[in-house]
Amino acid sequence: MKTEELTPLETLLTGDFRSIEPSLQALDKHLVLRTYLSGGFELSDIDKKIWLALRGNRAAVSFIKRGQLVNLARWFQFIEESHPEIQEEIKAKDAAAKAKVAAASKAGASYALALQNADKGVVTRFLPEPSGYLHIGHAKAALLSDFFAHQAYKGTLRLRLDDTNPSKEKQEYQDAIIEDLALMGIKPDFVTYTSDYFDFLYDMAIRMIKEGHAYADDTDQETMRNERWNGIASKRRDRSVEENLRIFEEMKKGSEEGLQHCIRAKLSVDNPNKAMRDPVIYRCNIETPHHRTGTKWKMYPMYDFACPIVDSHEGVTHALRSTEYTDRNPQYQWFIDTLKLRQVYMWDFARMNFIRTFLSKRKLAKLVDTGKVWGWDDPRMPTIRGVRRRGMTIPALRDFILKQGPSRNIVTMDWTNFWASNKKEIDPIAPRHTAISQKDAVKVTITGAEAPASPFLSEKPRHPKNKDLGTKQVAFASELLLDQADVKTFKDGEEITLMAWGNAFVRNLPSSDPIPTLTCELNLKGDVKTTEKKVTWLATQGQKLIPAEIWDFDYLITKDVLTEDDNLEDCLNPVTETMEDAWCDEASAQLKADDIIQLERRGYYRVDKGLNDWKDGEEGPKGKRLVLFCIPTGKTGPKA
Repeated sequence: MKTEELTPLETLLTGDFRSIEPSLQALDKHLVLRTYLSGGFELSDIDKKIWLALRGNRAAVSFIKRGQLVNLARWFQFIEESHPEIQEEIKAKDAAAKAKVAAASKAGASYALALQNADKGVVTRFLPEPSGYLHIGHAKAALLSDFFAHQAYKGTLRLRLDDTNPSKEKQEYQDAIIEDLALMGIKPDFVTYTSDYFDFLYDMAIRMIKEGHAYADDTDQETMRNERWNGIASKRRDRSVEENLRIFEEMKKGSEEGLQHCIRAKLSVDNPNKAMRDPVIYRCNIETPHHRTGTKWKMYPMYDFACPIVDSHEGVTHALRSTEYTDRNPQYQWFIDTLKLRQVYMWDFARMNFIRTFLSKRKLAKLVDTGKVWGWDDPRMPTIRGVRRRGMTIPALRDFILKQGPSRNIVTMDWTNFWASNKKEIDPIAPRHTAISQKDAVKVTITGAEAPASPFLSEKPRHPKNKDLGTKQVAFASELLLDQADVKTFKDGEEITLMAWGNAFVRNLPSSDPIPTLTCELNLKGDVKTTEKKVTWLATQGQKLIPAEIWDFDYLITKDVLTEDDNLEDCLNPVTETMEDAWCDEASAQLKADDIIQLERRGYYRVDKGLNDWKDGEEGPKGKRLVLFCIPTGKTGPKA
């Protein structure tokens, strides 16, 4: 092998054993008459890179130490014993990984799981169905699989899109899943699709039929459901192998006879675990072309059949699944054992449940399809895009989920801690701005010896404790706007504080409701610590006030937990959004989509649209304006 052929091996040797075996054999052959890979008499850069790549792959190390590849084993041991200096990098990475596991456990979750046979390599997978956008439940599965593959162990993470149901799946969802994972900092080592293995799964189904482990059934759906529930064998269960094979081919053709049938695995009729009662493993679908394979196939494998077979075939060592699959684990194992496939270890973890929230993609899709929400990225939706649009940061999302850990304990959480973790991220970096409600805004005239004779601008920090955020210009003038709600609490003659300016006395307070105007006598010598009321304000002179929509959101449903008997429509919250028009300071004109700010005395907001984010004609009669979404902080039990 030439140097240019050896160089790519560094990357190729990071996979599972199945994928690296050819490279190991090539290295062994190359080393027949060589001490070093380079052919020289001293350690070369390529020797170091290949050795480190192998040393970092547990599956490779385990195989090499068996000694079956004599030359590779000799070289590997020679480098290990003769050049201890290159192992420092490995030791440092090992120590860092252990520190991450310890830190994650210390932060609130135990990650001290003794994954079976981890010394032989760890390959995890994330297996979403592209039938909707990822929600926070998916985020936990993805982050845990990523953690154990890339942090707890030097392993491999596979992303496999489970595209076995063309009626529900779209290219849009598939692309969104990949984008959302990248957004969360999850980088799978391999991306595959269950549809890549349709031919292989077809062969496995043929094998099961030939071995007497599956049969064709044309029992109608309701009767089949009742028979499975009551432990009654299907009348088609004892069909001959030849008949089952013939019908399976009819299903493949999508013929009239084939469309009336499905294929069921012959597990059990009356097992106490109903998941073991002859599950369907293949069904026909000719109505919707597959978004990747088109109309090639007229029948498709079910998840419960495809999952264990492809997991084993792809080299997955540890399948992490939520506890909703626990009853189906024996079924998973049955397929592995019956087909004599390589074993895959399973670990169940509790899915994340939140009050007044549901994570069923079918129900979420119904909200989108019926226009109850704006889309999958609606800030009221528990999707990754929804909570991000609401203002959740990716670091806070990762931190919160990883703190839950891989525990099997099922709990329903309040949203409080979820959003409180986000506040810790955004508070130090959110620049401060001011907003005054347009409705019934009170016009205030500033008087007194210290009142400005003309408007002026002054540089003020964008954040009181973070100088790195720079400064902004604040306008001061003798004419201001105050919120009606604040002014209604004033008393005539009372001393108040105009935030970021100074004190003032309330003069000539009208008794009308609403209050249209007010006079305040500036008293900059006053002590701001002695006043009870500290209010925000905006100068109407010396700056251009920026129009804004300030949005807040509530839960989508009225019940803390939906049960199977609940009708979703009966539990929907009739009012889940509020919006008020406001004026913001001129410095806010520079804000853009995804910026996060704090409106003084109001809270934190994510910018959904800045003034420059509007497309031509999109702004409507109100004109270009800021669109701000309130970010819950966890203080009062957030609306989510």
